[in-house]
Amino acid sequence: MKPDAVPRIRRGVKCTYDQTRSAHVVLFPEGVLVLNETAASVVALCDGARSVGDIAVALADEYDGVEPSDVASLVARLVERRVVDVDG
Repeated sequence: MKPDAVPRIRRGVKCTYDQTRSAHVVLFPEGVLVLNETAASVVALCDGARSVGDIAVALADEYDGVEPSDVASLVARLVERRVVDVDG
């Protein structure tokens, strides 16, 4: 995943907090993904305006040890699961 790629949540995908699981989840036609706090922050920033690089910078301000390659890898997995689309 290139740093200048711009991810956005796909139509039909819902991001929410599941009280039963006490975790952030992504609901999509093929299933449910349970997210940790950092992954939930990445998904929240997939707004179609920020690039993968911008998301990594924003998260580095909030969390210690955030690597741009980790953010890119997560976004790539979200694309494979059809949770996000990417422009660029």
